[in-house]
Amino acid sequence: MVAPSSSSDASDEPASRAVMSVLVDNESGVLARVVGLFSGRGYNIESLTVAPVAADGGLSRINIVTSGTPAIIEQIRAQLERQVPVARVANLTTLGSHIAREMVLVKVVSTGEARTEALRIAEAFRARAVDTTASSFVFELTGASDKLDSFVELMAPLGLAEVSRTGVAALTRGPRTL
Repeated sequence: MVAPSSSSDASDEPASRAVMSVLVDNESGVLARVVGLFSGRGYNIESLTVAPVAADGGLSRINIVTSGTPAIIEQIRAQLERQVPVARVANLTTLGSHIAREMVLVKVVSTGEARTEALRIAEAFRARAVDTTASSFVFELTGASDKLDSFVELMAPLGLAEVSRTGVAALTRGPRTL
């Protein structure tokens, strides 16, 4: 008979979503190294954004959305910190309250009642029509990922033709910085 372990087994922990922000030197190959860390260990990246953030162009911020058990998320954070030239790493999900937004462009091709319904739903979601033809719309919507998911889901039966998403941009609330 095997005695129960006093420590929690990592496989018993529920997987959760995490938003990680990483400040890196803005130089060639850094993004490939960060992404390689994920792929080499079999971790999934659900969303990835990167752009220069320093006035002199010397630093870039990478926002990564991933999922896993708390132990896996902590392992990812620790492994990112060891990467060179990573300046700072933060799991915004564990730091407390944060703001995470993304933008989506949605093309809907429809006529008649479906077209009218697409416009009604877009108005309810505060989506903006950025392109309009006699048989199509391209809507732009910014917000939390679940809001965008809902909008896309509602557009599917109305003639959804294409979707393009930016990925998550995130910051902590209040005066705290990365």
